[in-house]
Amino acid sequence: MKNIAIRLMYNGTRYHGWQTQKDMVTVQGTLEEALSRVCGHNVKAHGCGRTDAGVHAETYCANFRTESRIPTDRLALAVNSLLPPDIAVQDAVIAPGGFDANLSCIKKEYTYRIFNSKIRNPFYSDRAHFYPKALNIPAMKKAAAHFVGTHDFAAVRSVGTETKTTVRMVHWYEVEAIGGLIELRACANGFLYNMARAMAGTLLYVSEDKIVPDDLPGLLESRDRRLTGPTVPPHGLYLTRIWYEGDVGVMMGSTL
Repeated sequence: MKNIAIRLMYNGTRYHGWQTQKDMVTVQGTLEEALSRVCGHNVKAHGCGRTDAGVHAETYCANFRTESRIPTDRLALAVNSLLPPDIAVQDAVIAPGGFDANLSCIKKEYTYRIFNSKIRNPFYSDRAHFYPKALNIPAMKKAAAHFVGTHDFAAVRSVGTETKTTVRMVHWYEVEAIGGLIELRACANGFLYNMARAMAGTLLYVSEDKIVPDDLPGLLESRDRRLTGPTVPPHGLYLTRIWYEGDVGVMMGSTL
C-alpha cells in the first residue's frame, strides 16, 4: 500500500476548518470525498494541522494510503476535477511508509494579514482583517522580536486542545507593511491553539499603547492569557509555509 503526500491550498471562508465534523462542511471531508472517488475506496487523509473555521492555507500537506494504481503525476488533475474551486491539489509524491503530514512536519509559518485603511476594501472581505486605526509598525516590530526564541507561550493560546507542553520555539516573527496590507509572519516548530491569532492580537494592543513592547517577556513568563491581546478574527490567517525532509520537502518547496 502506497503512502501518498499531497500539496494543496484552500480558501477556508466557507469551511468549518480542516478537521471533519458531523454535519459540517470541512476541508478534510471535502478532500476525502474526492480522493475516495478517484482511488475507488474510502480514503482517510491526515493533515499537517487543524486550521479553524475561516482560516486559509496557501500551502498545506496531507497524506493518505491507497492501493490505487493512479500515477502520482496525474493525481492532482484527477482530484481537482471533483473538488470545488476553493480547494486545489497542487502536487503529489510517494512518501516513506512512516511519513505523517503532522508528526513529520519540522516547522510551520503562519501569516496574519491586516488591511489597514480607513475605508474597507471589498476584495479583502473574509481574506484580511479590516483595521481602520493607524498602526504603529516600529512598535509592533520591537514587540515581535520578543516572541523569537524558545518560550512558554501559554499566555498567547486559547484553552481547548490538550498538549503536553506549551513551550515552543519561534524561529522568526516578521512585521511587514506592503501598502495598506500588513503581514505578520510567524515561523515556529509548532503552534498552540489560537497562538498565531493571539500573537497578532497582542501586537495590535502594542500598537494601541495598551502593551509596552519591552513588557512582552514578562507577559509571556506570567503564562496569564488575560494579560495579552485578543484573539483576532480567523479570516486574516493563512498557513503559508511548511517544512519537511526528503522528497516531500522538495515537493512542498520548503526543505532544510
